[in-house]
Parts: sequence; C-alpha cells; structure tokens
Amino acid sequence: MKRVFSLVLVLLFAASLVFAGGGRDQAAGADPVVRIGLFQALTGGSGPTGRMQNVGVYYAHSKQPYVDIGGVRHQVEFVTADNQSLTSAAPAAAQQLVASGVSFVLGSTGSGLSMAGSDTFGAARIAAIGMTNTNPNVTLGNDHYFRLVYLDPFQGTVLATHAWEALGARSAYVLTTMGDDYSMGLSNFFIESFRRRGGTIIQEFYPPGTSDFSSYIATARARDVNVFMVPTIVGDAQLIIDQIIMQGLTIPVLAGDTWDNPVIVDGARGRNLRLYVSTFYAEGANPEFDAGYRAFVNANPVHLASNGGTDRVAAATAIAYDAYNVALEAFRRAGSTNPARVLEALRGVQKQGVSGWIEFDRNGDRVMDFAYIKRLDSVPGLWVDARQVFVR
Repeated sequence: MKRVFSLVLVLLFAASLVFAGGGRDQAAGADPVVRIGLFQALTGGSGPTGRMQNVGVYYAHSKQPYVDIGGVRHQVEFVTADNQSLTSAAPAAAQQLVASGVSFVLGSTGSGLSMAGSDTFGAARIAAIGMTNTNPNVTLGNDHYFRLVYLDPFQGTVLATHAWEALGARSAYVLTTMGDDYSMGLSNFFIESFRRRGGTIIQEFYPPGTSDFSSYIATARARDVNVFMVPTIVGDAQLIIDQIIMQGLTIPVLAGDTWDNPVIVDGARGRNLRLYVSTFYAEGANPEFDAGYRAFVNANPVHLASNGGTDRVAAATAIAYDAYNVALEAFRRAGSTNPARVLEALRGVQKQGVSGWIEFDRNGDRVMDFAYIKRLDSVPGLWVDARQVFVR
C-alpha cells in the first residue's frame, strides 16, 4: 500500500509542474519565457527533501512568476529533471536540462548529486545553485556552482561544539553511510573538531540500502558513549530513529541539516528521544514568510503531501525560496537570458533573503557564519530553536 501511495504522490507531483510551464509553447503575443531547470531528487532516498525543496521554489514563483530582463518582462517556466537520488543517474538528468534550453539551474538536494551533474552544467556555462549543499567539493575547483548555506567544516564544528559544551559529551558514536559524500564529509569534520577538544570517537560505516541498524545501535550502547552522531539522508533517518527508540538508547542523537524535515519531526515527536539537528533557518525567524508558506501549502494537497503531509516550515524550504529569488536577481543584473552572462552576473548578487543576508565569496559559497540547533524532546511537538553564532 505504501509503495502505491508513493507512486501516486510522485505522479501527482510531476503533474503539478504544469502550472509552472514545464516547456509549453509560447502563445502568440505572450511575454517571452525564461526557463529555470530544477535538477532535483524526486524519487529515491533523497526524494522527500527534493520534493519539499521544489515546493519552496514554487511558493517563490507564485509570488513572482515573471522577471524584468533588459527592460522586457519574461515569464518564468520550470523544466524538471529527476536524478532519482542516484549519482549514476544525475549526469543524464543534467544533460536533459541543458538540452531543454534552461538558462539557470536550481538543485540538487544532496551534495553528491550536484557534484555528479556539475561537469555537464559547467560545459554549457550554466549557473547552478546547490541550495542546501554543504560539502565543500560542490563549489571547489569550478566557477559555475554556488550554494546558499554554510559548509560542512562549519556544520561539523557547530555540532561538535554543541555536543561538547551544551551536552557535556566527551565520547561520541558516529554512524556514517559508505560512499555518500554528505555523510562522509560531515562525519569527518565532526570527528576532527570533537577530537581536537579531547573527545573520543567510535565510528562505524553502513552500506546504502541498509534497513537493519540494530547491530550499530547495540555497539553504541555497549561502548557507553555520550552522544550518537548520525549524518544520513532522510530515507534512512526514520528507520534509525525507530530502532534507537526500540532498543532503548536514551543518549542524545545529533544529526545534520538533512534531518530538518517535517517527516522526521512528526515521526519523532512524543517519543523517548532527544534529537539535536543543525540547520540554516528556524521556523519563526521570518513570521511573514512562514504564514505565507503555510497558506500556500494548505491550499494544494499535492504541495502538502510533498511537504511531508504537514505545513511545517523546514530550512530547506526557506533556502529554496531564497534561491529562486537570487536567480531572478541574476537575470536582472545580466539583462540577458544568455547562460554565460547570467553566470557572470550571479557572482555579484547581494540581497536580503528570508534566511538572512545573501552574498557570495570567491568560491561561490554564501558568506554565512551562523547556524541553528533545533532540539526535539519527548514532549509532543516541543521544538526549541537556539541560534548558535560561530566565527569561521
């Protein structure tokens, strides 16, 4: 039954793209069109986050469906390519967008997926914003990929600092996904920062597709560590949470930005779990945005389902909203739909977003030196948002 529901959801989600154009022919006398590619994971393990990010983009589009380019109003259309949460499928999805004539790309969720499509966009001189990508290698060594969030060296330090200072942890168990760029990178930066303070680490690796995490959790219990650090994709998170609770592991659980997801929040609340998640936006930081997004999601059952069946505002949604508006600003600055000119203009974009001030450094990384730690206690629905400010 779950499999049938998931298929229906994906089909409905794909059908919802029609409202944004999706490559329809321009009617006679209508405004010219500029196409933005959505390079996204809509299926697979990163699908829940990818669909949620796209809803954030659609909300931004609903507020501003056109952009003035060189004094001419252009309607914004989306072309969507599903990379299926697979690095092996990402290059073909990227090529699909290039062939469709997009002038800009948003996505993907998942640093490894963005890296897998990067060369294709670079060869076509098309700018891409990885939105919530945190792995340094997304932007390193190229001039066409950008991001709107902090990097994993910073995020790893944030989590290690919180574990050491706020939780008093002196030992940590780290569970890492084999071969996953995000999981491997964030784990390494957390471990480096935690050890630098004098902490001890136990690290284990699990292969993608694992469903039974009981042996790993048993190791954490047997070694009597203070915190359980688990930077994984959303698809694995709920299984891990269920099994942590089932085995009675009561130590604090730490996770990165991918766990800031309504599906995880609603699945974990009211249960015996202390979960701390690092993220880039806290619900309530921009009340006007939050209220508008909730209304937008609740008005469309497809968007509501893509947002995890709830109207909660996740950080990835706010960042996706900002990414769309950054793209529009790049078109305005370029005065052209030519991808190479838009890419050059993007470097100089500076603007206020719902997630804060946005500008890029020479690598295409957002200048961002703060993070939020979200804490979920066993009290149903209790979120405590603490803004933790760090210096790079």
